[in-house]
Amino acid sequence: MALFVKGKYILQLAKSAEEIGHAQNLRYLAFGLSDGSGVDSDAFDQACLHFLIKDQKTGDLVCCFRLMPFKTGYEIEKSYSAQFYELSPLHAYGGKLVEMGRFCVHPDLKDPDALRVAWGAMTKYVDEQGVDLLFGCVSFKGTDATVYYDTFAMLRDKHLAPKRWLPSVKAPNVFRFASRLRRKPNKRKAMLRMPPLLKTYLKMGGWVSDHAVVDDHMNTLHVFTGVEIGHIPPNRTRLLRALY
Repeated sequence: MALFVKGKYILQLAKSAEEIGHAQNLRYLAFGLSDGSGVDSDAFDQACLHFLIKDQKTGDLVCCFRLMPFKTGYEIEKSYSAQFYELSPLHAYGGKLVEMGRFCVHPDLKDPDALRVAWGAMTKYVDEQGVDLLFGCVSFKGTDATVYYDTFAMLRDKHLAPKRWLPSVKAPNVFRFASRLRRKPNKRKAMLRMPPLLKTYLKMGGWVSDHAVVDDHMNTLHVFTGVEIGHIPPNRTRLLRALY
């Protein structure tokens, strides 16, 4: 059943193992994995809601993401992110939380309308469920931090999490960009190499951890990212709500 239709795309919630499998196939392709399985899956898939964005005419899956809801901050240890970050400061977060993960689009997709449908779905869910904090891990391609020094320097200067929510180090291999980098960021290079998803979060007033985790399995670096819904700029909120 469609949650909503916009333009050439239809948004659905996966209702079966087969439909979740389609999302796992797309994730494998989009993330460039190479173990030969054709599937990107983990133990968290069974606890998540899986959103599927398809081309209405062809039925092809072009974009997907998953959400895992939590009633309070004390439940955050059950999240995917908690494997990599020490999140005890967020135990005190009083509102509802939702973790967004495995956001991906088909590598051949060039139409930005699919992403607008995705953000419309996300905004609709947050509004209807009364979510206070959206969080997750945002990935940079590859594990060479030097490629992203300007981006990390910009995150250090402008976008670190408030101290009361700041995650501590938990993963064995991390790049502590907030304490190690001394350079002044080149804004053009920083924005050029910043992941599109992270750009969107930051426009919403999002913040990040002070370190990046080196994830050899996914061949990525990633930062913990949070968006407090009540702190999203009003003009950005209006734009997001216009998407659904």
